[in-house]
Amino acid sequence: MAVPIKVPRLGWTMEEGVFVEWLKPEGATIAPGDQLFVLEGEKAAQEIESIDGGTLRLPPDAPRPGQTVPVGAVLGYLLEPGESPSWETEPASGGQASGGQASGGQASGGQASGGQASGGQASGGQASGGQASGGRKPPGGSASGTSVSGGSVSGGSVLGNEFAVEGRKSEVGNPRAAVTDRGARTTISPRARRLAAELGVDWKAITGTGRTGRIRERDVRAHTDHRVGAAHETALGSPPGEARSTPGRLVPLSAARRTIAQRMSASAGTVAAVTLTSKADATNLVSFRNQFKAAGDSPDSLVPSFTDLIVKLAATALKQHPTLNASWRDDGIFFSEAIDIGIAVDSDAGLLAPVVRDVASLGLRQLAAETRRLVERARARRLTADELQGGTFTVTNLGMYGVDAFTPIVNLPQCAILGVGRIVREPAVVGDQIVPREVLTLSLTFDHRVVDGAPAARFLDALRQAIEQPAPWLVP
Repeated sequence: MAVPIKVPRLGWTMEEGVFVEWLKPEGATIAPGDQLFVLEGEKAAQEIESIDGGTLRLPPDAPRPGQTVPVGAVLGYLLEPGESPSWETEPASGGQASGGQASGGQASGGQASGGQASGGQASGGQASGGQASGGRKPPGGSASGTSVSGGSVSGGSVLGNEFAVEGRKSEVGNPRAAVTDRGARTTISPRARRLAAELGVDWKAITGTGRTGRIRERDVRAHTDHRVGAAHETALGSPPGEARSTPGRLVPLSAARRTIAQRMSASAGTVAAVTLTSKADATNLVSFRNQFKAAGDSPDSLVPSFTDLIVKLAATALKQHPTLNASWRDDGIFFSEAIDIGIAVDSDAGLLAPVVRDVASLGLRQLAAETRRLVERARARRLTADELQGGTFTVTNLGMYGVDAFTPIVNLPQCAILGVGRIVREPAVVGDQIVPREVLTLSLTFDHRVVDGAPAARFLDALRQAIEQPAPWLVP
């Protein structure tokens, strides 16, 4: 018996993902636990392992690399030895009806009125609207008595993988059935329907971009943005109904970019954010790192970066000031015993924050090796969901881009994030003399619901002191 391979849900809010690639070729023998394919979720690509065993076979309409697929969609099948897939043994759906009965006559493959099926003429059977190829008919097309994947659909509407039969609706390969308008035969996902109701949008006027023309949440948002933009242009004096052409290009939102936008918006709308800044004399920190470089056994020796050093010092300061390692919950404030620090990484997929576990227990070289591993995986889009979750504090460094100070956004549900600026040589008063010193600016944004200003200031001051005299904090 064929076992379907379906798109798993990688997170509670995940509704769709991007199919990246198969890790096994078609026809390969798969054992339970084998890495089967790569799926990109909200912010990370993850290798999905097989639960069952069998021979991997891919249907003609299997998704291509880079294609967006809904949760629950069927990607392929695992077959028993000697078993043949249904598309090789059964009549093709949606138009090929070799030996199948069409309403009012016998259909032997062929061409139907208003649509096409592979080979020959259809006698007595009629299919109106569009081309049926590979088992799909466009929305609005109907098939009278057409045989579909071994079953007979009488008087129903064929909508890709969805069938509306005598007022009943079922969806193949998707656990969340879309809502179907029986008049226009337009489908809309439950989330898109709820959003349309909230925004007061007539979803029947929206053109869907999903498979078989289904309306998705992004289509509702795009339709709303278009209406707002048109109203804005009219308010500015543009004649109603006159199209305004602006040179440029539109880049569709990726799943990662949409997730980043949603989380940043959620943080800005939820957190009572306050930012404190402080300057630290980083002369001794620079000297400390130079000693690591000088003591390297070879040019390829692993040298901790300034981010590594500050992450380690921040972990030490968090042990003394655990309030900054807390998080807001609906039933109270949670104080984590673990110090797991996220490090912001710029990647092609957007801003990612993989988490370094138990930083306080790691040596500097261990920490440097772990951060390098996570950064490489982030930029290769190979991070797992577990490597992105569970952080208790975040450090983001923009110093390499010449930035002095900035206001970082708290990474929910954490209560604080540290922004690190560039190290710049400035004149400073030391004793009675003015001497050049390496100066570093720190920006601490915290959630005032969880932490008051004084505890946050004490943490920032402790971190400043640790940066100015790093050896006692970093050397065991």
